[in-house]
Amino acid sequence: MTDTPAQPKNPLHGMTLEKIVTTLADTYGWEGLGQRIPIRCFTHDPSVGSSLKFLRKTPWARDKVESLYLFMLRDKRRAGREI
Repeated sequence: MTDTPAQPKNPLHGMTLEKIVTTLADTYGWEGLGQRIPIRCFTHDPSVGSSLKFLRKTPWARDKVESLYLFMLRDKRRAGREI
């Protein structure tokens, strides 16, 4: 018996914060990411490392990043269905 329940429908399950930030930066670019979530770690000399350091200490910012990631997934799914 495992301590954590399986979460097959949770798109964040098994995703690291690093993977989420990298995917968002690859999808939107740092400038686009900074426009969508205007926090300094995305707008001034951005990097994955500095972003992770800030996001791990700042729950509200991490929530925004996770929300944008979920939005991006929904948007990609919708685009795939329309083609």
